[in-house]
Amino acid sequence: QVQLVESGGGLVQAGGSLRLSCAASGRTFSYYNAGWFRQAPGKEREFVAAIARSGSGTYYTDSVKGRFTISIDNAKNTVYLQMNSLIPEDTAVYYCARGIGVPSRRQSGYEYWGQGTQVTVSS
Repeated sequence: QVQLVESGGGLVQAGGSLRLSCAASGRTFSYYNAGWFRQAPGKEREFVAAIARSGSGTYYTDSVKGRFTISIDNAKNTVYLQMNSLIPEDTAVYYCARGIGVPSRRQSGYEYWGQGTQVTVSS
């Protein structure tokens, strides 16, 4: 079956870095755009970053601009989120998603979702 699996989450001190990966199996996703979302306890799931399938365009929510970088490697069928200068407000479960349409800030723009990986940033 088609499956997306996130990895790379964990516990890190404020100011540190993490690199999240989202590996796909069951099919090749070279024609799919990619996005990252996150959900903190008691909060709604929110958009973090998106990238065109070709890697030619990237989009970020204001709170992570200059700190996070989304990238895609179609040869490995994998999407990445490099997170630098982490702050406690970044603590959340992070989800990757893939969609056939244009890169989107909305959850409805994606057809496939991973199970999420926990990121915890301590003070």
